[in-house]
Amino acid sequence: MVLLLVILIVAVGYFVWAYNNMIKLRNQAKEAWSDIDVQLKRRYNLIPNIVETVKGYATHEEDVLLKVTEARSKAINATNVKEQGAAENALNNALKSMFAVAENYPDLKANENFMQLQNELVDTEDKIQSARRFHNSVVRDFNTMIEQFPSKLVADIFKFTALEFFELQDEAERENVKVSFDKKPEAPVAPKAPEAPKAPEAPQATLPLEEKK
Repeated sequence: MVLLLVILIVAVGYFVWAYNNMIKLRNQAKEAWSDIDVQLKRRYNLIPNIVETVKGYATHEEDVLLKVTEARSKAINATNVKEQGAAENALNNALKSMFAVAENYPDLKANENFMQLQNELVDTEDKIQSARRFHNSVVRDFNTMIEQFPSKLVADIFKFTALEFFELQDEAERENVKVSFDKKPEAPVAPKAPEAPKAPEAPQATLPLEEKK
């Protein structure tokens, strides 16, 4: 009887502990996503100003600028984490194309407002990446807990479901949207042509000695 009571107390204690930890992790994931959302909104507010600045110099690049505007609109209207990740990747690619085009306009590259906006955008990108890493680590811990036994029993009773990771392009492959205009790459130095071999000198003719008389 005492043994059964001890088992019951341990089971109830674990049940309460597992439930509370799932709630804690789920709330942390929501808080982490809120941090991401704040940075994404800051990014969306910066982009129109950058587009307008580029438009003032690159008047013939309407297609590139239109793609940025459309990608921004899709990202704003994303309805879930997975859709948001796909939209952000498309927006990153559109921004990279726009900054690549900007390289062809020296006056734009020298514009202080453009450089400042660009730096603010890069800073926002870094904050998004930091918040994303924290969010995904919490999601990983939560998903692992609801899939492992015996905590899975608690998750099934209370209908906890797996959370989605916020997936962006791999950081190893992902380039910053900023394009550096500080230094131009040096042109490769052409190798020197090998010198032509010198022609061998002709042997000097020797005159016969005069015969002695």
